[in-house]
Amino acid sequence: MAAMSDNMRGACLMMGSMLAFTLNDTCIKAIGGDLPLFQILLMRGLLSTTLIFLLAWRLDALRLDLPRRDLGLMALRCAGEIGAAYFFLTALFNMPLANVTALLQLLPLTVTLAGALVFREPLGWRRLTAIGVGFLGMLLIVRPGTEGFTVHSVYALISVGFVTLRDLATRRMSRAVPSMTVTLSAALSVTLFAAFATLTEEWRMPDATQAGLMVLSGLFVFFGYLLSVAVMRVGELSFVTPFRYTGLVWALLLGLVVFGDWPVPLTLLGAAVIAGTGIFTLYREGRVKKAPRSGEYIADPVAVDREF
Repeated sequence: MAAMSDNMRGACLMMGSMLAFTLNDTCIKAIGGDLPLFQILLMRGLLSTTLIFLLAWRLDALRLDLPRRDLGLMALRCAGEIGAAYFFLTALFNMPLANVTALLQLLPLTVTLAGALVFREPLGWRRLTAIGVGFLGMLLIVRPGTEGFTVHSVYALISVGFVTLRDLATRRMSRAVPSMTVTLSAALSVTLFAAFATLTEEWRMPDATQAGLMVLSGLFVFFGYLLSVAVMRVGELSFVTPFRYTGLVWALLLGLVVFGDWPVPLTLLGAAVIAGTGIFTLYREGRVKKAPRSGEYIADPVAVDREF
């Protein structure tokens, strides 16, 4: 039997990472409104942050003596992470899992467009056209002006904006910043924010099922990131990165099996358009500029980052 190639191993790791993150979303959505949002973030964050810290310490990837510019960018990134967590999870509680996941797939398009607008990064007509078509796919999902359009659709799009801010800050960090340090700071910032925010909520004691779901959620976040770190060590990014869109497949399946949700045809079409244009954009970026490969530093934040 032939040995699996590095590219195929990387693809399997990426699909496993996306499955872990989608299972995390499923667990959180299953809790729903039974517990306050910030309490959920705090309890999940305590576990996932501890595990991420242990992994970073084990890999000797913790560094605190960072340049002032990197510290400022890390603070901006943490602010984006906090905003993304709040708006994404609020939308997740009130929308079908596949719909929210499909809108999150806009990220490669929004980061590419924002990079061109903010940092004057080159953007050719092919990618610009793909971005425009991708936004049309987004409109097919949210359908503004129709009965299915709600404020939670806007929340999902706001979360995409915050993730875009987060990833723009990540792109400007120097290579002296280990990726595990960045991830730990993000997880810790969300957990600390949730700890203070719980003071505005009434604490509810979770039952055994809710506690079990939160433990599973924290574990899935950790294993999702563990697999995404492994992704950066094998295979070619141009081949592996498009497999991030398997998260949408997992969301469709889990949404149907766990919640009995199946998107309407227009939503499925919009999701397909977003995924197709996103894959094309990632492919073109790989052709235009080869991303650096390193096991210690963030090579492609769009491909693997999903701490929230």
